[in-house]
Amino acid sequence: MSDYMVGESTGPVAVRYRKIVMWIHWITALLLVMQVYIGFTFHDMPRGPERSFVFGWHKTWGALILVLALVRLAVRLMNPPPPYPSDQPKWKRAVAVWNHRLFYFLLIALPLTGLATVSGRAEDGWVPLQLGLKLPAIPGIPEKNEFGDVHEILVWTTLGLLGLHVAAALYNQFIDRGPVAGRMWPFRQTRAPTEG
Repeated sequence: MSDYMVGESTGPVAVRYRKIVMWIHWITALLLVMQVYIGFTFHDMPRGPERSFVFGWHKTWGALILVLALVRLAVRLMNPPPPYPSDQPKWKRAVAVWNHRLFYFLLIALPLTGLATVSGRAEDGWVPLQLGLKLPAIPGIPEKNEFGDVHEILVWTTLGLLGLHVAAALYNQFIDRGPVAGRMWPFRQTRAPTEG
């Protein structure tokens, strides 16, 4: 995740991400959309068994997103992504690189702040998930804590970054139509590359 992503390029043609990276990207994206829906759904539900059931899935998806984020980070550190094509100005490369870096931070921080929020209420040192799974609670956190507020701020930050990311992807595919669109499936370059 060094700044070679900003300073170097692959020339006029984009190099696609590795298949494993694309799979993790789209699985994470699907889980994130489901997680946002579940999060807003249970948040507005009255307390009771139905809310607890939905909240259990929210915690379960959060744990899965955390695992995927850690796997994705490990894959990225072992297999750095290709630089951007040369027609991408350096300022766009820098914005894209920092958007991705913030996503990595948020995909790890969101589940951890969620875990911290519920750790104070864990009765036996474990946070129950769905499917009979459990996560170890973070020790020493009081039942009433501020992690829920931090979690909510991170949710809105993630939604803002997600909007920027989606807008950039759609712009690159349907307006610019240049080689950078070809880095991630199912997008592709639709105009001839230019040397930049």
